[in-house]
Amino acid sequence: MNIRDALTEDLGFIREQRVHAYSEYAGVLPSSHWRALRQAISSNADAQPGVELIVAEVDGHIAGSVALFPAKSDAYEGMLEDTLDYPEIRMLAVGTDYRGQGIASALVTECINRSEAKGFRSVGLHTGEFMRGALQLYEKLGFERIPEFDFQPADDGITVKAFLRRI
Repeated sequence: MNIRDALTEDLGFIREQRVHAYSEYAGVLPSSHWRALRQAISSNADAQPGVELIVAEVDGHIAGSVALFPAKSDAYEGMLEDTLDYPEIRMLAVGTDYRGQGIASALVTECINRSEAKGFRSVGLHTGEFMRGALQLYEKLGFERIPEFDFQPADDGITVKAFLRRI
């Protein structure tokens, strides 16, 4: 596995891979929530200044990706009232053919390492309460709940849960 910064020519594929990876939730979410999630993961929010878009390659193919937003940025396009004092991991996605190979863990670990190298003492993320696998991964990697930063993007009772990992 090779972890590297995404290239401009990777953007279209990465965004399509995200939607495909998250589409497993389309049938279990209310349609308004799925539309909000799909919009968020396919938007160009990952092109904001300072965002590091990171990919994992396996045999020359992009197996997964993640965006690391800088501290004090609007990582959630107005969903949070305050900006966060630490980097935020967003839009983690692994292609369905590559799941179970440690790719998500490697991408999150890369985000943690990059944040630490910049002098941050923590890194955060948000994930939907319906994303059971993601919740297990983040807890395994040492992330702890910080419910004061939870939000509901579609006003449908489904919470996007906030997590923080101290470095």
